[in-house]
Amino acid sequence: MIEFRHVPVLRDEVIAALAIKPDGNYLDCTLGGGGHSAEILSRLKGGHLYAVDKDEDALTHAKIRLGDAPTYIRSDFKDAIATWQGEALDGVLMDLGVSSYQLDTPDRGFSYRFDAPLDMRMDRDSKLTAEMVVNDYSEKELIDVFYKYGEEPYARKIAANIVKERKKARIERTAELVAIIERSIPPKARYGGSHPAKRVFQAIRIEVNGELSGLYESVLAAIKLLKKGGRIAIITFHSLEDRIVKQAFKYASLSCVCPPKSPICTCGKVSEVNILTGKPILPSDTEQEINPRSKSAKLRVAEKRI
Repeated sequence: MIEFRHVPVLRDEVIAALAIKPDGNYLDCTLGGGGHSAEILSRLKGGHLYAVDKDEDALTHAKIRLGDAPTYIRSDFKDAIATWQGEALDGVLMDLGVSSYQLDTPDRGFSYRFDAPLDMRMDRDSKLTAEMVVNDYSEKELIDVFYKYGEEPYARKIAANIVKERKKARIERTAELVAIIERSIPPKARYGGSHPAKRVFQAIRIEVNGELSGLYESVLAAIKLLKKGGRIAIITFHSLEDRIVKQAFKYASLSCVCPPKSPICTCGKVSEVNILTGKPILPSDTEQEINPRSKSAKLRVAEKRI
């Protein structure tokens, strides 16, 4: 079995951004391999860490690595935030996207590098799978998913060829889907850049796991869980996530959302955060060389004002 451990992306930058207090209370919304959680725990003395993940494998491995120090919560982090009944927090971390373990475990079906069943569920108890998306969504729905979540320029051709092939037999494996995608893309567009299946696999994964649904609201809700002076740090890995986080931070920072021509403010909005990253923090060249998967990572940080 692949070990559920990897070098956490932007590790030092995240820890600096959270400004860990030894007696503080922290929420790691996306436990994954436990790398960030381990760093937070090493700095606590009297404080506490709550670690959330909806992948049971992540929790199983984290308990071996981290022991009983954190409070483990098996949940989608959006649900955990929405139903939070604990104390006010000194810091919240979200490391969005898929984990290295999930990508590197062939039978999870996340990667176009392995021939495996089309699954892609972060929570293996959830009902929707990649196989269901590929075979049961209409051609229009597939086009919409590929455009919206993968920004795939050849979405129409890929969707049309998927529909054509699944009429012969259900498409059940990643290698079958990769072959269809490759046939759908002009030869000159297959080389010199990222893998031709990357965008479609990303899009299907986001659809299966509802990764962007409710993210904006969850960022705003997480901010409300913070104490005054508490920090929220969010790592994103593609433009769709980053745009949502940026917009949520901006809204939380505003002191008024009335129409520009309103003579007086009647909205009652107050500024909740100071944005500490005008531009997102990016991995160093050294980190990108050591861990190529960090190349697209962006870290945004905000501090609670009230």
